[in-house]
Amino acid sequence: MNVLSCSINTLKGFYEISGVEVGQHFYWKIGGFQVHGQVLITSWVVIAILLGSATIGVRNPQTIPTDGQNFFEYVLEFIRDVSKTQIGEEYGPWVPFIGTMFLFIFVSNWSGALLPWKIIQLPHGELAAPTNDINTTVALALLTSVAYFYAGLSKKGLAYFGKYIQPTPILLPINILEDFTKPLSLSFRLFGNILADELVVVVLVSLVPLVVPIPVMFLGLFTSGIQALIFATLAAAYIGESMEGHH
Repeated sequence: MNVLSCSINTLKGFYEISGVEVGQHFYWKIGGFQVHGQVLITSWVVIAILLGSATIGVRNPQTIPTDGQNFFEYVLEFIRDVSKTQIGEEYGPWVPFIGTMFLFIFVSNWSGALLPWKIIQLPHGELAAPTNDINTTVALALLTSVAYFYAGLSKKGLAYFGKYIQPTPILLPINILEDFTKPLSLSFRLFGNILADELVVVVLVSLVPLVVPIPVMFLGLFTSGIQALIFATLAAAYIGESMEGHH
């Protein structure tokens, strides 16, 4: 009963997280739901950038690759290496998922630093990186949770749930709680780092608008890329763990 109560409280916590607000927001009414309109706008821009880049990169492949083709092949090889390292020999079907996570988060993070979102005026709030909103990071983390549950169940069936009593049934509550804390840590790590980076840049620009913010912005670009890599690596590691059944 204690485990069930803890699990229910954790799910309630995720629902409450969706109402967390930092600053002002531009809301849309869709059906009976209220959504953050600025997050959808910036997410669509990021998706358009990814789709446009991929279309340009693969529409006319050459036997002797061009610079653009070389770049996309390098990115694909990098994602395959990350997936294979964390998942193992059965990594193939998971490359699209890990790649989508990595590229969406990477471009989203960089868009917050490189795109002039602030020049677009909204009735309320302002545009920022999609990953600057807790709803986006929680959604990405929950997708990761669904992915590793699916990976474990598709390979082992109901025997997958035997991992919760390994190495001893005494650890059942801790093992169950671990699966609820994984998406929580993933979402807050990404959200907190991106939000902190953008706040630091905004404060420095307001105080010393010319020189000081530039190195901080370059540092932000570096840490944004690292955060995307960490999220994708952990997602692949969780999937590999669920398939192999080890911790």
